[in-house]
Amino acid sequence: MTIDITPIKAVSSSSTRPKIVDGPSPESPFPIKMSGTVIKGFGRGSKELGIPTANLPEEAIVEYEHLMKTGVYYGWAQVVVKRKLSTTGTGAETETVAMTSEGKVSSSSSTSSSSSSSSSSSSSSSKEEEADQRPIAESASSSTSSLATHCPATVHPMVMSLGWNPFYRNEKKSAEVHIMHKFHRDFYGDDLRVVVLGYIRPEFDYTTLEALIEDINVDIEVAHRSLERADYAAFKEDPLFLQL
Repeated sequence: MTIDITPIKAVSSSSTRPKIVDGPSPESPFPIKMSGTVIKGFGRGSKELGIPTANLPEEAIVEYEHLMKTGVYYGWAQVVVKRKLSTTGTGAETETVAMTSEGKVSSSSSTSSSSSSSSSSSSSSSKEEEADQRPIAESASSSTSSLATHCPATVHPMVMSLGWNPFYRNEKKSAEVHIMHKFHRDFYGDDLRVVVLGYIRPEFDYTTLEALIEDINVDIEVAHRSLERADYAAFKEDPLFLQL
């Protein structure tokens, strides 16, 4: 028989919680680096909590389960959008889109085609190549973007809940990442990379939704303050985030 030993919380203890956690530098087992394709979660982050999350797949966390107890963590995160674009003819175009600091997207694309181009298309092709050089970026809620780029996607601070979320009685362990930036789209099917640098608190079984939301907002404040320290801020330039 399994005994649930998750602590129960009736109210938040935000006034007594420390606003910075851990020492001046990350300590073992951190940093822990994870990446994976964002999967559809429970749909509660935005609707009920007002705190949207992106869920990592199980295979992204299983390797590190022995190093990480359940609870709330903090660190840095990056979203790299990957999607297929429709093209005219038989070509298949693949677009890699990077989230910018303004919550918009920039992209680079490549096209493969089995059909041959006619000689009369050379001038229009030249014009298209010139157009590709122009810096045009659309809203992140848009399905496409026209900005060719060779820059890595923007990195943002994050908090990550790892566990079963006892308030909602989850039956499956999950890693739910809240990126501390306002985006205008969801990330389903996109690539999420995270560098976890420390542990904030254990997970609790809250008796009210209000207490849960208040503690999450304190988690966000704690993460912001803790990441301001130089040795933590340096991981914003981690090689994981520099990959294109």
